[in-house]
Amino acid sequence: MSSLTEHPAAWTRTDVPRGLGVGAVLPDPDGHRLEAGETVVEGEERFFVRFTVRTDLAWTTREVRAEVLSASGPRAVTLRARDGRWSDGDGRPLPELVGCLDADVAATPLTNTLPIRRLGLRPGEHRDITVAWIDVPSLRVRRVRQRYTRHPAEDGLERYTYRDPLHGEYRLSVDGDGVVVDYERFAERLRA
Repeated sequence: MSSLTEHPAAWTRTDVPRGLGVGAVLPDPDGHRLEAGETVVEGEERFFVRFTVRTDLAWTTREVRAEVLSASGPRAVTLRARDGRWSDGDGRPLPELVGCLDADVAATPLTNTLPIRRLGLRPGEHRDITVAWIDVPSLRVRRVRQRYTRHPAEDGLERYTYRDPLHGEYRLSVDGDGVVVDYERFAERLRA
């Protein structure tokens, strides 16, 4: 992961007229930290989201904080998880998220790294999971069922199919760190 520490990944969004994101996976003393930001312009809607996700060493989400700046003003959400039980930033339990091990911030391909690293699938395997899905820019949180299927590597990249009932099915290619390179109909990594 040292390459992302020194040179964060950058993506252009392909699902909106203008969108650009930058993110990195960083080591933490007790796990990993994802740091990213994304700017989107679509018609009259303009927003910037910045987020941090902290995980344990097994890539299970422990905390996520997302902040959005939009025409509605600044907003933020903080979620914490321990042993599959979630609470908000004020410590109130979120029973609808019980059992979720990952957070998925909707505006970025970076949070796909969490289940890809945590699941450790072999080619041909798939796994159904539930995640704490954070909509951007509204910051509404809901439980979403997702499926990750790993395919054989191609052109030096690992291949996955991602599926959820809200958005459908997408093909992903990821680098050796599990960070998205291309996300069908959503984002593609900018390369030097």
